[in-house]
Amino acid sequence: MNISQRAIYSVIFLLLMGITTLQAQSRQTCEEYIARYKHIAIDHMERYGIPASITMAQGILESDSGNSRLAKSSNNHFGIKCKKDWTGDRVYHDDDAKGECFRAYDSVEESYQDHADFLDQSPRYDSLFAYSATDYRSWARGLKAAGYATAPDYAQRLTKIIEDNQLYLLDRDGGADLYAEHLKAEQGLTAEFADNSSVNTPTAIEGGLNPNNYRVAEKMYNGYSVYSNNRTHYVIARNGDTFKQIATTFGLTERTLRKYNEIDKNSTAEPIQGEPIYIERKQARWMGNARRHTVRQDETLLSLSQEYGIRLKKLATMNKLKPQDSLHAGQEIRLK
Repeated sequence: MNISQRAIYSVIFLLLMGITTLQAQSRQTCEEYIARYKHIAIDHMERYGIPASITMAQGILESDSGNSRLAKSSNNHFGIKCKKDWTGDRVYHDDDAKGECFRAYDSVEESYQDHADFLDQSPRYDSLFAYSATDYRSWARGLKAAGYATAPDYAQRLTKIIEDNQLYLLDRDGGADLYAEHLKAEQGLTAEFADNSSVNTPTAIEGGLNPNNYRVAEKMYNGYSVYSNNRTHYVIARNGDTFKQIATTFGLTERTLRKYNEIDKNSTAEPIQGEPIYIERKQARWMGNARRHTVRQDETLLSLSQEYGIRLKKLATMNKLKPQDSLHAGQEIRLK
C-alpha cells in the first residue's frame, strides 16, 4: 500500500469515526424525551383521561425515546399502523411482518394527538376509560388485553418504565412540578441548571388549551369565564354563541367541541344562552363526595352528564341504562 492510499484510508476512517461520534452525541436520552413531551401528555390526560404516565411510557417504549428509525423517519412515536381508515401520509417498516404500513406525521406533536384520538375513538379501548387517570397499572394491562401490542410482556414493560422513572407523578395534580422536584432531589439539580438547560420546552399541541392555567374557580380567557367542574373545564354559553365560535376561541375543532358535549353528530343545534359548554373531555365518574343523584322532573341522562361533568356513555353504563333512556322523578342515579 503506497502513501497516497494510506492517506485516503486514514481520511475515510476519520470521517467514519466522526459520523459515529456525532450519532452517539445526537441520541436522545430518556430524561430528555420526558422533558420535551411530558407537557403534551399532561394536557391529554386533562382532555381525554389517559394517564400522562401511560402516554409517556408508550412513547418511550414504542419510539426508543424518539431514537427509533420509525420515529425519525415519520415522527411516529406510538407505533400506530395505517389501518383501513387512515388517509394521511404513510411509511413502510418491518414489524410483526415485513413492510407493514405505518402512519406518518409532520411533527411529533401530531403523533401525540393521533395517539390520544386513536385511544379515544376506538371502541376496543372504551373499557380503559373506566379506570382512573392515576391507575396506570390497570391501563397498562388494559392496553395489552385490548391488543395494542403483541409483546406478551407489554404491560410489564410499560409499568417498569413508569416506576423506574417515577412517571406516575405526572398523573397527580400539579404533576409537572412534582416531577421537576423529583428530578432535583434525585439528581441534585439546581435552579440555575434548570434555567440553563439545553432541553427545549416542548411546543404545546396545536389548538391546545392548558388547563393548568385555570386552577382558580373562574378566569377570563378571550372574553369567556372559564370554570371547572369535576376536574373538567367549561364556559357558559352567551347569547348568539355558536359551537364554531367557542371552538375557535379555545383552539378546538367544532367537531371536537360537539363531541366533548356529546351532541349528536347529525345535529345542527347551537348552544343555548346559560348552557355549560365543556372545552375538554368529561370524566368517567364523579370525583366529588356524593355517590348518587335523585332525579328531578324533566332531567335526562344527558342533562345529568353535563351537570356532573361525567361522560354520557359511562353514566348510562354505571346505571345499566342506555344513553337515550328516559328517567322519572325520584329515580336514583349512580355517579361513581
